[in-house]
Amino acid sequence: MANPSEESLTPAQRELYDWLSDYISTYHHSPSIRQMMQAMGLRSPAPIQSRLRHLQEKGWITWQEGQARTLQLLGGFFSGIPVLGSVAAGGLVETFDDVQERIDLNSVLETRGIFALTVNGDSMVDAHIADGDVVLMEPVLEPSRLRDGTVVSAMVPGSGTTLKYFHRQGSLVILEAANPAYEPIELEAEQVQVQGKLLAVWRQLK
Repeated sequence: MANPSEESLTPAQRELYDWLSDYISTYHHSPSIRQMMQAMGLRSPAPIQSRLRHLQEKGWITWQEGQARTLQLLGGFFSGIPVLGSVAAGGLVETFDDVQERIDLNSVLETRGIFALTVNGDSMVDAHIADGDVVLMEPVLEPSRLRDGTVVSAMVPGSGTTLKYFHRQGSLVILEAANPAYEPIELEAEQVQVQGKLLAVWRQLK
């Protein structure tokens, strides 16, 4: 996918993208189609859906048509790294706000195939991963070689994708939260699809 450029957007597409950027920055989740219609002064969802399709084709967003809450911004944010969706983790937690060091991300960004997920919830709060954070994940090609205690994003039947500590006990996989309020998830290994392992956490400070 080519890098998005300002010139690639029509005024209507730019207007929607700018509004989406402000909304997601404020609320840490994507709006509904109805909210987009109201913001753009439209009475039909068709123009919104058309603009979203064009924004996706041009590399500015990812979006599963018919599921507005899956929308994620790409343009100008972790250029070259796809934000594939959200990952469940459960509430709210106060963010850190006195950063005094710079972090060199070059070695992380050079990792092939990395992707980003927005964290929803507080089940990993004791691992310093909070609601609204963005986690950078490295694809897992061989789950059998994962180290015990690795933080992974995993697809769980009936629950979607979740961010948890990975443990293996015989034929079982245990996905453990970093918050005592959440019970471990125990499943047969073949029922769990491990998508990625944690590389880094991005927190945008207000």
